[in-house]
Amino acid sequence: MILLVGATGTLGSEICSRLRREQAGVRALVRQSANRDRLAVMRNAGVELCIGDLKDPASLRKACEGVDVVISTASSTLSRQEGDSIETVDRIGQLSLIETARTAGVKHFTLVSIPRQPLRESPLTRAKAEVERTLAASDLDYTILGANFFMEVWLSPALGFDVAHRKALIFGDGNSPISWVSYHDVAEFAIRSHRTPAARNQHFDIGGPQDLSPLDVVAVFEKDTGEPFEKQFVRESALLAQLERANDPLAETFLKLRLEYAHGCIMDSSETLRAMPLNLRTVDQFATEVLEQSVPA
Repeated sequence: MILLVGATGTLGSEICSRLRREQAGVRALVRQSANRDRLAVMRNAGVELCIGDLKDPASLRKACEGVDVVISTASSTLSRQEGDSIETVDRIGQLSLIETARTAGVKHFTLVSIPRQPLRESPLTRAKAEVERTLAASDLDYTILGANFFMEVWLSPALGFDVAHRKALIFGDGNSPISWVSYHDVAEFAIRSHRTPAARNQHFDIGGPQDLSPLDVVAVFEKDTGEPFEKQFVRESALLAQLERANDPLAETFLKLRLEYAHGCIMDSSETLRAMPLNLRTVDQFATEVLEQSVPA
């Protein structure tokens, strides 16, 4: 049995779908307040739903009973409910999950995390680093996946990359390369990690196959659409000014992530690919998919 924590998120949903297509036994820790339609889809796919919360130790004990593998993608940064914070979810909640999994006799714990050695520490990077250290020091077999910027998130309308209206919001001057990665590939690595001996007790970096600056990415979309994009820049000085006014951990974290983007994030995934070979999705492929989906039926 595989316990998936964070199953209702974008990455977690993808992992869940892939596991069920393989007929793997999946239990998902979900909250009572989760989207009912999404829960119905999971239930109909044969996923065992366990009502609980990372902030509720008793529910974690129930969720881990009889489980061989835990995969955790949970974070408070994108999906927040009352009582959620980086402290309660990303730090204390994940630490509690690790200890509960260890006590329950779980054989392998896969943690999806963020890139190592950030330019600027933030509440999120500090929480993730502590959780990673705790997992590595436990007697659990583990795999830590440090995923780079998801192209489906950072190159989406939610963050100002609006293909339909040919507009692109760019943080910084747009010249610093990033190894953009697809969450689909991260999902595949998360599933393979407990099945791959070479991934045991490893911390892997996961970036995409192309190191492209934001301006390079815009050029890819301009080529595919045959139309120019309106580019709006949020300069580093503006981000730093906003950072000085940030008054909560989440706002500070988001601003520092944007500053990280502005400075670029190149990642070498060769060690990961040696252990778990995979043809990684490119930004070009992502652009083609986005444009195909935007064509009216």
